[in-house]
Amino acid sequence: MGHAIRIRRWLLAVPLVGLGLGAVAYGLWEPDDDPPRTRTEGVAPPAASRPTEVGLEESGLRWSDHFGMELPVSPVHGPRSLHAGLASGFARTPSGALLAAVHIVVRTAPQWGPTVFEPTISRQVVGPERDVLLASTRDFYERKRAEMGLAEDAPLGPGYAAIEAYRWHSYSPDVASLDLVSAGPGRRGVTVRAATRVQLHWAGGDWRVLAPPGGDWGNTAAAVTSMNGYTLLPGRR
Repeated sequence: MGHAIRIRRWLLAVPLVGLGLGAVAYGLWEPDDDPPRTRTEGVAPPAASRPTEVGLEESGLRWSDHFGMELPVSPVHGPRSLHAGLASGFARTPSGALLAAVHIVVRTAPQWGPTVFEPTISRQVVGPERDVLLASTRDFYERKRAEMGLAEDAPLGPGYAAIEAYRWHSYSPDVASLDLVSAGPGRRGVTVRAATRVQLHWAGGDWRVLAPPGGDWGNTAAAVTSMNGYTLLPGRR
């Protein structure tokens, strides 16, 4: 359990208390914590067989600001709608699943406040651990909001992480699995990276993210010490 706590703390921080958003998964990183151990994975699995599609590079991809984080948006693969805290309308393609993973998982973080994480988790996250994820996110948010003296529903602060890369594990038009690599500021100015495993299901005409085990993204995250085997997202500034 101590290891999981260290991962959660290392992976997200709230900048208004002198920390910074360090990865997709969330918790509080404290400077004296040990970094999470690297996941032992052996040889990276080959990229899943995927149908021919318009790639991200050719799809008019741009990067849009989300509370200080840059998130990729494609007119071909989605999201087609950015409204009321939700990012929705993703293509039933590998790139659509990838972009859905980025937007949905990032928006489950308590950092942005309940106007973002509440509808995201309630409508775009599925699986038996969804309610646990929602409850723990609410609890974390309310505790930090009270500590920081913020108004009700206020964001906890901007995010300083960057989603840099991904690696496929499997893809079909119905289910997908991939790792997202995020980077953020670490101790002594060193950039730290983490990979978060994300699984998706196509349901109700859009991609949905499967809630992580135990309702905690820290349970699917591990430190990244090498970018070998990962594909960089194109065009990030």
